[in-house]
Amino acid sequence: MSEQDKRYEVQSVARAASLLDLIGAAGAGGLGVTEIAGHLKVAKSTALSLARTLSASGLLRAVDPGPRYVLGLNLLRLGDLVGQQTSIAELGLPTLRELSSITGLTARLAMNENGYPVFLERIDGEGSIRFHAPLGQREEPHATAAGKAILAEMSEQQVRDLIAEAGMAVHTSKTLTDVTALLEDLERVRVEGYATDDEEEAEGVFCVGAAFFDHQGKCAGALSITGLKVDVPLREVQRLGAIVKERAERMTFLLGGIRPGRS
Repeated sequence: MSEQDKRYEVQSVARAASLLDLIGAAGAGGLGVTEIAGHLKVAKSTALSLARTLSASGLLRAVDPGPRYVLGLNLLRLGDLVGQQTSIAELGLPTLRELSSITGLTARLAMNENGYPVFLERIDGEGSIRFHAPLGQREEPHATAAGKAILAEMSEQQVRDLIAEAGMAVHTSKTLTDVTALLEDLERVRVEGYATDDEEEAEGVFCVGAAFFDHQGKCAGALSITGLKVDVPLREVQRLGAIVKERAERMTFLLGGIRPGRS
């Protein structure tokens, strides 16, 4: 978040948003007031006020014993509304289905959220292995094909700033951990038109992604396909890259978008 954005941040609202994320990550067991206070580094009275306020709005739900707080059912309604209002996902579904059908791999669509990929839709390939890939959450840009496809549409300074904020968490021995190496990889993405995740986020998993654009020529998101590595030969990577790139160009067309020219 920039310094200008922080000027307009309401601390209590920011804490409430953080609390929803925390409780979502806690699973079915939820969190008690003492745990909430510890995570947020606030007094127990403040944690209790936050939890009760969100419960009154249906965003949290108190369960016994404790009580402990879990996500509220009103989030289902809000989530459904988000899905209805996020037309990019609806527009992309036919393309995703085709992409999965042609490649036999899991196809996903991500929107660009300030440089982070946020996946909105997923189609599993028939007979393919199902990958645990929750929708609606930010994923790390440096270790995913969709993320790198989005980063490639940013300037070097924008990439450096984002990585300074996001970090470069290490997932496997192949994860890029140096921003210079990442920038070199992004230059390759710009030349070839597609990005790869070669076991960088998970061992044995390979992804290919390509960006699509809105009517202003800005990167709106990326399409990607995911499968098992099993020593994918270079010619197969190139074939899959061409397929994903072509479908991403179709998404640009569906959005009434234009792909910016390369300098």
